[in-house]
Amino acid sequence: AFAPVVITADTCTRRCVFGRGMIPLYDSNPTKHYPFLTIALIAANVAVYILQLRAGPEFQRVVLQYGAIPFEIINSVDLNPKSPLPVQSTIFSSMFMHGGLLHLLGNMLFLWIFGNNVEDIQGSVRFIVFYILCGFVAAFSHILQDVHSKIPMVGASGAVSGILAAYVIAFPRAKVFTLFWFFIFIRIIALPAWVIIGLWFFIQVSNVGAPGSVAWGAHVGGFVSGLILAPFFRKRSV
Repeated sequence: AFAPVVITADTCTRRCVFGRGMIPLYDSNPTKHYPFLTIALIAANVAVYILQLRAGPEFQRVVLQYGAIPFEIINSVDLNPKSPLPVQSTIFSSMFMHGGLLHLLGNMLFLWIFGNNVEDIQGSVRFIVFYILCGFVAAFSHILQDVHSKIPMVGASGAVSGILAAYVIAFPRAKVFTLFWFFIFIRIIALPAWVIIGLWFFIQVSNVGAPGSVAWGAHVGGFVSGLILAPFFRKRSV
C-alpha cells in the first residue's frame, strides 16, 4: 500500500483557513504591470495537476515519485517506486503538485490575490527567484522536522507563504475582501491585509507539530523566509 500524502496546505477549506468561516476573495490593490509570472505559475500548477489526474489509478504512485520525501532527500536514496529525477530535485517538482482539487484551488487563489502585487514590486525575475527560494526553505523546514519520514510532501503553499509575507510587508493596510460566514449569516467584508495574513500565520504557528496531513512547519518556514528575503528582492523604484 502507498503511504498517505502530506499536503502543504488546504488553504480554502474551513479546517485550514481562518478559523471556520473566512476565505479571502480579492484585494483592492491595483498593479502597474501585467502579472505574467503569477499567471504562468498558476497555469503550471494547474497543468501539473491535470497530468496527475491523467495518471488515474497511478495518481498515488506519481506523488511518491515526484513528491519530496524527507528520508530520501536526507539520505540521497530513492525508495520504490523509483523516481526518474534525482531525489533532491523532487523538492522542486513537489512545489507544482497537489494532493487534491481543493488543495490546488486554495493555493492558486492565494497566489492570485497576493502574487500579482508582489510580482509588481519585485519584477518578474526577482519574483520567480523569490518564489522558488521560499518554496525550498519551506520544504526543508518540513523535512528537518522529521528526517526519517517516508511520506511525500506536495504543494505550492510553502512558496505561497513567502508571497504572503512579502505582501504584508509592502501592503499591510491594503483591503482584502473576505467571505465571512457564521451559520446563515454570510457577508463579504473588507479587512486590512495585516489582519488576514496575521491571523493566517498565527494559525500556522499554533498547529506546528500537530498530527495530520498538513505540513504546518513548511508554511511557517516559507513565511519566515519571505519576511527575511522580501526587502532584498524589492525593486529600488516601483
